[in-house]
Amino acid sequence: MNKEVMIKDKIHIIRGLQVMLDSDLAELYEVPTKALNQAVRRNIERFPKDFMFQLTENEKNKLVTNCDRLDSLKHSSQNPYVFTEQGVATLSGVLKNKKAVQINIQIMRAFVAMRRFISKNGEIFLRLDNVERKQIEYQIITDDKFNKIFNALGSKKPKQGIFFNGQIFDAYSFVSNLIRNAKESIILIDNYIDDSVLTLFSKRKDNVKVIIYTKEITKQLKLDLAKFNSQYQEIEIKEFKESHDRFLIIDKEVYHFGASLKDLGKKLFAFSKFDKEALNLLEKL
Repeated sequence: MNKEVMIKDKIHIIRGLQVMLDSDLAELYEVPTKALNQAVRRNIERFPKDFMFQLTENEKNKLVTNCDRLDSLKHSSQNPYVFTEQGVATLSGVLKNKKAVQINIQIMRAFVAMRRFISKNGEIFLRLDNVERKQIEYQIITDDKFNKIFNALGSKKPKQGIFFNGQIFDAYSFVSNLIRNAKESIILIDNYIDDSVLTLFSKRKDNVKVIIYTKEITKQLKLDLAKFNSQYQEIEIKEFKESHDRFLIIDKEVYHFGASLKDLGKKLFAFSKFDKEALNLLEKL
């Protein structure tokens, strides 16, 4: 895997900032995490809060939930520290390690690439905001809201885009609109399911079949599903442990999501649509 791509996978959005974990940085610099943090403490005046901060318990738990490779953090007695781009740049000056200087150049490039991605894909949502203000302001939100917006833009629904932290209703509405437009079937592949995800599927048309694939069917999920199925069209849930990413297949259109549906809009995430990948994906289920 390209080094820059690998680094980008280690950049997280927390408190609206792009940050990297102390343990991930230590791994890249080839030093123990304890040694990295000790070097920081010896030079703490060079790391203000906008350069480095410690995660809260809630932030740590959310990070673990959304990133399988960080599962070991569950058992850590101390919450990790994270470093912003400025903090990472400062690290190379306090670590007595030539590797840090070399790696920092690649990390800086990865941060720049992430900013470009956010800027490029966020543009369409800025345009949507402008159209909404001009054409749908003061209007009661209806089921065809997104159709009106996209028609006003003079284009089809986007094949890719990004929702920013806090756009909870916008992200929820976007996915709800996809579900409403399903004609025959919906398949969701998502390792983290709760009752809020089930509620989304109450919006589907009659006789649209829904199957959810998730890595673990807990007792709570079974209970939530039984209650949902007693009131709405039934949903089927199956265990599937072969996927890390999240996919929503509407009829034969595949959407890839950078976050679980239960976390829509709670943090920055991207989505993209694949043109002809549904059949290949279905064969693997």
